[in-house]
Amino acid sequence: MSCSKIFSGDLPELTYEIIKFFQNDHSTLYSCILVNRLWCRLTIPLLWENPFSICTGNNDFIEIYLHNNLNNDFITILNEYKIFNNSLSTNTLFNYPSFLKYLNTHKFIYYVDKWVDYVMRNSKFKTNYLFKHFDSVSKLIFKIFIENEIKLHTLEIDNSGTYYSAYFKEILELILQNQNFIHNIGNLKLYIYNYDENMDRVLQITHLHQNLKKIIICKNCTSLYQSLLLSKDYNCSNTLNTITFYCHIIYCYFLNNSFTIPFKLKSLIFNDKVPQIETLQQLLQLSGDYLENFSSSISIKQVLLELIIKYCKNIKFLNLHEFENHITYKIFDLIDNIKQNLNYLSINIQEDYHLTNGSSIILNNLGQALPSKLEYLNLELNVKGSDFRTFLKNSQDVFINKLLIRLRGDSDDISHYMKEYIMKGKRVKYLAIKGIKNGNQLSEEFKLYNIEVRSYDDLFISITNFIKNNY
Repeated sequence: MSCSKIFSGDLPELTYEIIKFFQNDHSTLYSCILVNRLWCRLTIPLLWENPFSICTGNNDFIEIYLHNNLNNDFITILNEYKIFNNSLSTNTLFNYPSFLKYLNTHKFIYYVDKWVDYVMRNSKFKTNYLFKHFDSVSKLIFKIFIENEIKLHTLEIDNSGTYYSAYFKEILELILQNQNFIHNIGNLKLYIYNYDENMDRVLQITHLHQNLKKIIICKNCTSLYQSLLLSKDYNCSNTLNTITFYCHIIYCYFLNNSFTIPFKLKSLIFNDKVPQIETLQQLLQLSGDYLENFSSSISIKQVLLELIIKYCKNIKFLNLHEFENHITYKIFDLIDNIKQNLNYLSINIQEDYHLTNGSSIILNNLGQALPSKLEYLNLELNVKGSDFRTFLKNSQDVFINKLLIRLRGDSDDISHYMKEYIMKGKRVKYLAIKGIKNGNQLSEEFKLYNIEVRSYDDLFISITNFIKNNY
């Protein structure tokens, strides 16, 4: 009875809660649209709250934004060059821009650019005149958002990719010219990878918003760091909860200035250089209890590892790419120290004359060190069959939602061990193995045991994207 009421529309609140459960399952949401009018009306806002996070091939959602929101002259041009899909009605059924809740400036520009490229490649008329009109489509669509007075839950100002610098500048200027748009933003996040001519505009927006939640600052951006965190004009201490640094010089600025707000550093990533140990120790003393994500793609020294073990008990995502051979066993002390919180683990070893037998040491000792459940385990190792069997045997009581294995160098064939210990034991939900032979055959066999085999790139989680998506 209740089921029939849900489908008939008698219980809209309950129906919405059910549909919302599939918020990130876009294929299911598309199916929900087809059930009936009520389900369509409840589902459309969920599909359109963050469309720039979904790759649709030709990105035709851009066309829907444009169709009824531009002046007649521009629409005439689009129709003349057969840009618009004739199946679209003159009046769309919903005000799609009003549903937008999450917007990343880089993804926005990227997908608009991809749509323009698709149009140019498939249009019958490829003229400079047409290209001139499409050169600022990102600006036109952003005007649509402003004119619809959208209320964003989150705006991510992201300047990754210098190719889009001119478009990025136009969008920042539009935001500054329409300050109501700034005030309608719930959360503001900055992902600054390059210090360029647009940073003054970024600072102005931050000053006007006063609700900065997250900063990721990269190469040569210490002056931006100073302006944001060390200046009285930009008081974000009451709202800022995540800071990720990629440039070691920033730590010196942080420690050598009287920066006395409660500092909760949740993510620490070393991609270039590690700061001096004295500096790092002071940093971890202040914020080690808050650290949840640690990553190093450079060789880890023993003293650094000992500081992490001493001060950081709450790490959830641990990403280690290289470490000195003589401290390999210390890795297990670190894992044991954070076992109660650890949920994402990635270990990448490339054997060379500095690090020998590192993969064997990891595989022979990691199984018994793991927590009973992991969301994500990624191992990029030179794998010997006997070592891998030991790892699987020692981790028989561990359930791993996503297991990724990348076989390096002259790794052995591990198919037999995968079937014996993983397939039959049903210890994994999603599996990816890069570099294994007969991958397609394995995929079909694992499917019989409800284990979904995916490509390595599909399941791989970079710590940068993890931080951007989860904080």
